[in-house]
Amino acid sequence: MAKTRETPRIDASKLIAELTDQLVDSYLADERTQHLDSIFLPSRAKCIEIIELLRRLAFPGFFDDHLITTGNVHDHVKSMLAKTHHQLYDQARQALRYDLNAREGGRLGDNCDGCDERAEQLTDDFLRSLPELRRLLALDVMATFEGDPASASTDENIFCYPGIDAIFTHRVAHRLNQLGTPLLPRIMSEYAHNETGVDIHPGATIGESFCIDHGTGIVIGETCVIGDRVKLYQGVTLGALSLRGGHDRWAGVKRHPTIGDDVTIYGGAIILGGDTTIGDGATIGGSVFITSDIPAGHTVTMEKANLKITPPKKRKKPPETP
Repeated sequence: MAKTRETPRIDASKLIAELTDQLVDSYLADERTQHLDSIFLPSRAKCIEIIELLRRLAFPGFFDDHLITTGNVHDHVKSMLAKTHHQLYDQARQALRYDLNAREGGRLGDNCDGCDERAEQLTDDFLRSLPELRRLLALDVMATFEGDPASASTDENIFCYPGIDAIFTHRVAHRLNQLGTPLLPRIMSEYAHNETGVDIHPGATIGESFCIDHGTGIVIGETCVIGDRVKLYQGVTLGALSLRGGHDRWAGVKRHPTIGDDVTIYGGAIILGGDTTIGDGATIGGSVFITSDIPAGHTVTMEKANLKITPPKKRKKPPETP
C-alpha cells in the first residue's frame, strides 16, 4: 500500500503570523470589504435587539420572560418604550453619521450638524406610529387565521408562523424606511429573511390584512405596491425585469409590480416589472410567469401539463444454474 505524503507541520505561531500579514494586506487592498477606523457603523446585533423589543411591545405577553398582567402591563410598557427609545436613538444616530460620511468620502468624522436632533425626531416619530403598527398587525394576524383552517388559534399564528414574523418585521422596517433611516431597515429585513425565508425589501408598500401562507421563498421587491387583503403562497416572486444599465440607471425607478386588493397568488408564481399591474380580485395560479397586466377579477392558470408515467421495467430472470 502506497504511503500518503503528509503535509509538513508548521509551528502554530509562525502560521498565525503569516496569515495575519496576508489578511491585513487584503483588508488594506480592498476598502469595499472592511470598515477600519469607522466609529459610526450601526450594530447589527443592536438592530436585532430593537426588533425583539418591538415584538414584545406589539404582542405583549407572548415573548416576555416574565408574566405580564393587567396589573403590571402599564409599568412594563413604559419600561420597554424607554429601552426601545434609547437603543433606536443610538442606532439612528450612528446610521445617520455613517450615511453622511459614506456620501462624503469619510471626510466629515463626527461633524454632522443636526444629526442628533434628526435621530431624536426620527425615534419619536417612529414610536408614535406604534399604535397604528399594532392595528395593522392585528389585521394581519386575523387574515392569517381566517385563511388557514390548519391554524388552531391566533396565538399559534403569533407564536409559530414565519409569515407573521416576516410581516411584523417588514412593517417595522418599512416605517423606519419611510422616515428616512439609513441602513437600519435593511439590516432588519435581512434578519427576517434569514429567520423566515421571506425576503421583503423595506421599501415595499403593503396594505392591510396581508397574509403569507407557508412563506418560504417569497420575494417582494423594493418598489412593489400591494393592496389590501392580499394572500401569497410559498415561492412567489414579485420582482424586476432584467436591469440592463446598472445601479444608477434604475435606482429610484418603479421596477416591481403593483398588486390590487383581494388578490390571491399561488405557489411559485413569478410576476415581474414596474409596469405590471394585477387587478383587484384576480387569482394567479401556481408556477405562472407574468410580465403584463391582468384585468380585475380574472384568473390566470397554466395549461395542464402532459404527464408521462412510465411503469417499472421488468427485470430479466437470471439463467438457472445446472
